[in-house]
Amino acid sequence: MNRRVVITGIGVRAPGASGRDAFWELLSEGRTATRRISFFDPAPYRSQVAAEVDFDAAAEGLSPREVRRMDRATQFAVVCSRDAVADSGLDTVALEPGRIGVSLGSAVAAATSLEQEYLVLSDSGRCEVMDTEYLSPHMFDYMIPSIMPAEIAWAVGAEGPVGMVSNGCTSGIDAVGHASALIREGSADVMIAGASDTPITPIVVASFDAIRATTTYNDEPRTASRPFDGTRNGFVLAEGAAVFVLEERDAALRRGARIYAEVAGYATRCNAYHMTGLKSDGREMTEAIRVSLDQARLDPTAIDYINAHGSGTKQNDRHETAAFKRSLGEHAYRTPVSSIKSMIGHSLGAIGSVEIAASLLAVENQVVPPTANLEAADPDCDLDYVPKVAREHGIDTVLTVGSGFGGFQSAMVLAREKGAA
Repeated sequence: MNRRVVITGIGVRAPGASGRDAFWELLSEGRTATRRISFFDPAPYRSQVAAEVDFDAAAEGLSPREVRRMDRATQFAVVCSRDAVADSGLDTVALEPGRIGVSLGSAVAAATSLEQEYLVLSDSGRCEVMDTEYLSPHMFDYMIPSIMPAEIAWAVGAEGPVGMVSNGCTSGIDAVGHASALIREGSADVMIAGASDTPITPIVVASFDAIRATTTYNDEPRTASRPFDGTRNGFVLAEGAAVFVLEERDAALRRGARIYAEVAGYATRCNAYHMTGLKSDGREMTEAIRVSLDQARLDPTAIDYINAHGSGTKQNDRHETAAFKRSLGEHAYRTPVSSIKSMIGHSLGAIGSVEIAASLLAVENQVVPPTANLEAADPDCDLDYVPKVAREHGIDTVLTVGSGFGGFQSAMVLAREKGAA
């Protein structure tokens, strides 16, 4: 069995944007949502800027009990799932629950709640021995990442395959790739898939400080994220979530669903080389792109837009630029490339799904979002990175890619439905 898979619903919570329409408005206008960290005092840290989500759980329809039970990342995921199902027009109650599944990605899962609980149990680090008298009754939920997709399953009534993908910064693209494979092989008819991460916590900020991966443009938060620019000096940490409804294509067409795009191809590879290091030739990402194109049965010249990982580190930007050239050949020079991390930062495991959402909306609107803050490209990054201003462009096929610690390299091809307006 090799069924075709389409995306019919989108739910997004991103920095500076609550919901699909606000998210696209921010991207198409080239606005940045980075600012000085407000969740805690960032003064002691090397990098003091981030892209935070303005999120009101009660206004989003979560009950006090749900708010107490769920970590912030789980709240994002559940709210986005509800939005995606509503956007799809799918009546999940009328479906066989055993044919509905969930695939969710996250890099650090309940990091927010775990750190908060540590501070309570240790009296802000003053006590070497934890005082269990103050232990939250929901600590188990915070310790077990699989509770995140389980919460979504309970929310939408999914009794089919439900699982968690945690592949670092490729988790979001890999979770959607895994979901599409389950539908393609016949294990499910509908999958709720995406990713969520809320890593703006002192321990995560300190961890990236230690390896000098994040930016030090603390006095210039709006322009701190500078993918492909010659002055870039690290990524901007962020939070966010995006969740989708994936369906078997024929079923979606029968019910008259709006189809954003088909998941035409997906592949992932690992470089088995270094936890954070990347080979300059981009060979592993090249292979993931090649296999995803083969699965889609498309020539490299079919790619109309590349949604880059574009983290804003010199190593990554040069690595994927090389991969685009190796995989697309001369066509790479004719293909617009952009990084939305320039506007909404890097939300770790969530960003792959957030970038899929941006890619789908680029197809729908026939507009390439820009790479904000790109003033003068690094000479080693010599492709068309759509600097600062969005561009109207015919887009039938998008290549979106991800690169993550551990050597993970993933690629997905999204193709516009033939006959779509």
